[in-house]
Amino acid sequence: MQEQENRGSPVPRMKEQGNPGSPVPRMKEQGNPGSPVPPPYPHPIIAREGWPFLALALVLSSAIQFSLGWAWALPFWLTTIFILQFFRDPPREIPDDPQAVLSPADGRIVAVEKVRDPYLDRDALKISVFMNVFNVHSNRAPVDGIVKQRWYHAGSFLNAALDKASLENERNALWLQTRAGQDITCVQIAGLVARRILCYVDQGAGLERGQRYGFIRFGSRVDVYLPPDAEVKAALGDKVYATESILARLGEHDATR
Repeated sequence: MQEQENRGSPVPRMKEQGNPGSPVPRMKEQGNPGSPVPPPYPHPIIAREGWPFLALALVLSSAIQFSLGWAWALPFWLTTIFILQFFRDPPREIPDDPQAVLSPADGRIVAVEKVRDPYLDRDALKISVFMNVFNVHSNRAPVDGIVKQRWYHAGSFLNAALDKASLENERNALWLQTRAGQDITCVQIAGLVARRILCYVDQGAGLERGQRYGFIRFGSRVDVYLPPDAEVKAALGDKVYATESILARLGEHDATR
């Protein structure tokens, strides 16, 4: 049964088909002889950021079960399962459209609006993705580009779903510039539970679409500031997936810088 268009429908992960907002299945590798072999997954399916937490939970759960039995150990095993699912980091397929701006995170769209980009002091289109504790928290590059600047701001730990979290919470911002000279600002924002923003790139680094560049632990948000003429493909309330969901399309511009 085809899903009807509604406010909270999932954003298409690949190219759009049918009605706007209808889910599009993931691409599957074709079995034709001579078809290209996909590159190996570049990092563990369980994120390295979670290994210490998972190891501690496994040791503690096992020790309690051995000494006190299943009844006492059950809450600890449930916590271990939660940690395991939180730090999962599955491979994702990248859409073919070179003008697509990909979602940098899993979650739900909580803002699509014209604003003033506080980092580049320009008019911009802002799209915000809120990640709850059940979403994958690995952050990936929305476009191909060079990191022109990086900013870190210490701040509060308000609920990341609130609009004021964009300017008041702890955050790490990257200014990415495409080969065509288009500017995209991608901001990792800590949330109510999150207490650690991890970013593995700095000024001068090159990023490819879908490349893993950071991680936020335990609930957070990512804001993306785009040129105001970008064509929006995501709607408020949509569920999106890092790399596979298209947030917007950039216009065709020649390099000016």
